[in-house]
Amino acid sequence: MTLADPERTAVAAPAERNKDIRRVVFSSYLGSTVEFYDFILYATASALVFGPVFFANLSPGLALIASYATFAIGYLSRPLGGIVFGHFGDRVGRKKMLMLSMTIMGVASFLIGLVPAIPTWGAVMLILLRAVQGIAIGGEWGGAALMSLEHVKGRNRGFAAAFTNAGGPTGAVLGTVALSLAAQLPEDDFLSWGWRIPFLFSAVLLAVGLFVRARIAESPVFEEALRAAEETKSRTKEPIPLLTIVRAPRTLILAGLVCTAPFVIQALFSTFVISYAAENGVSRSAGLNAFAICQFVAIFGILGAARLSDIYGRKPVMMTGFVGMVVLAWPLFQLASSGNFLLVVLAFVIACSVLQSLTFGPMPAFLAEQFGTRARYTGASLGYQIGSLLGAGFTPVIVASLYAGSGSIGSVIVYLVAGCALSAVVLALFVKESKDVDLTA
Repeated sequence: MTLADPERTAVAAPAERNKDIRRVVFSSYLGSTVEFYDFILYATASALVFGPVFFANLSPGLALIASYATFAIGYLSRPLGGIVFGHFGDRVGRKKMLMLSMTIMGVASFLIGLVPAIPTWGAVMLILLRAVQGIAIGGEWGGAALMSLEHVKGRNRGFAAAFTNAGGPTGAVLGTVALSLAAQLPEDDFLSWGWRIPFLFSAVLLAVGLFVRARIAESPVFEEALRAAEETKSRTKEPIPLLTIVRAPRTLILAGLVCTAPFVIQALFSTFVISYAAENGVSRSAGLNAFAICQFVAIFGILGAARLSDIYGRKPVMMTGFVGMVVLAWPLFQLASSGNFLLVVLAFVIACSVLQSLTFGPMPAFLAEQFGTRARYTGASLGYQIGSLLGAGFTPVIVASLYAGSGSIGSVIVYLVAGCALSAVVLALFVKESKDVDLTA
């Protein structure tokens, strides 16, 4: 038997750790890609498909509003997912909950592709499966972000955690392109069976995601906290993570309000603006392609914004995105209504790839840094889901109603500006910079 070379072991340990970190970050990115492929696919389908397929007995305007209402169900159920998965993620581990959330999301999306287009019951099944989607993504995001953040721990943790959010536009690109390709079919074929193909493809993405995720290690920060609790025999005395959060709710409320505006932008441009651009001269497929282009660029925008937040702080980077949207909201809608494909693409890129990315990139680290380790999964998940519910859950229904009622885009712009202004004020006045917070404290 030969003894290990101490120098070689010392070199191998950091190398192995770096390999583990890369695997975890890629897993978070891929898992978020799968989840958001399913989630954003539903969003775009609600704008283009579900109205005429499941609410054909209503007028086009009411059918669109009804379709957007089913979209909102997913956001209503997301906080429940954050609570349930967050509780067990803070108690038994991040990895197990991530495997479960991905499985639930993939199966629900696959089943949406099988929902029969029958009156009433088809819509009921759609709503139930949408609620399951929301629960799954409510548990996915927090765990994926924390796995990257807690493995890195150091000064680049914002960049590492942002790969979770970068998976969002990646999934959106895949989902939008898949639906856009299906939309090339003749109208009757697309509405009868073509739209189902992208949902059924979820099974393939699920298999790949589970294969990668099964190979990652548990969060070292969580394991350290678990060992410390066991050593002090205090695990049975620990309060439920949710109670720890709600007993001092100020942090959770402020975090949720800061995260509201990014979701207003996301929901508005992934649903209403696509339809608005199509209404003003570009084809339905062109509108989807414009959104897909901006989401591809947003992958790099999110990672770049996160890198900047590791250098300059979370607050100044996010604030730039909020203020920029307030200033540019009106010109962006003028571009979107131009009827020119390149100008429509420019509107989407500025809004989503630049301004929203500035707010979305630092968000995973910003949220996680607000809470302690033994309640971080629950706190970060709930903060994210509160922001998504307030910012995106009802935005498509509200703006569609505002636009239908007034006939003017001005009311929609006011809604967008108000959401961004709210988040900017809360961030500027009530939230401290967090990029140097000790995650193990």
